[in-house]
Amino acid sequence: MSDRRPLTPAELDEALDQKLEGWSIVDGKLHKTFQFPNFAQALGWMVSVGVYAEKMKHHPEWSNVYGRVTVNLVTHDMDNQISTWDIKLARRMDKLSQ
Repeated sequence: MSDRRPLTPAELDEALDQKLEGWSIVDGKLHKTFQFPNFAQALGWMVSVGVYAEKMKHHPEWSNVYGRVTVNLVTHDMDNQISTWDIKLARRMDKLSQ
């Protein structure tokens, strides 16, 4: 998924069904809440994701409370649509959370 483009509804459904466990669409954004044992682990994960996102030049909307990180992804310069880059970042988030 190296091309950067908005996803069709069918592609988004396929990604949610096959590649993105625990993710959903909330208010038009790719959404997931990650739970960590404590604040330090949540923050460490956010730093790891942040480094990757910065290299992509694609940044999440997220918030952190103690061990919980709530994430919303859209591609802002594509009229806030969910794109291939959102899927790529979501998959990396999942991988780093394990």
